[in-house]
Amino acid sequence: MHLRVAASDDELFRSAAAAAHESLSEFLVESGRERAQRVLADRTRFVLPAAQWRAFTDALDRPARVVPELGELFRLPRPE
Repeated sequence: MHLRVAASDDELFRSAAAAAHESLSEFLVESGRERAQRVLADRTRFVLPAAQWRAFTDALDRPARVVPELGELFRLPRPE
């Protein structure tokens, strides 16, 4: 991987890597991994307090209800 960064960012990254006693590559890979995991976690999982979790799972376990208007909507032709 090749990166182009501003001189000020390069200095910042190198200083932070030195402070962490890591190579620049180790520092950037770990930092990128942590950020990637946070970004993806926001899109793949969520945490609720126990009472809200129960309400959520109860809602998922309820039988589906028929909404006639929704059925009508899906029967309409797709806009082009």
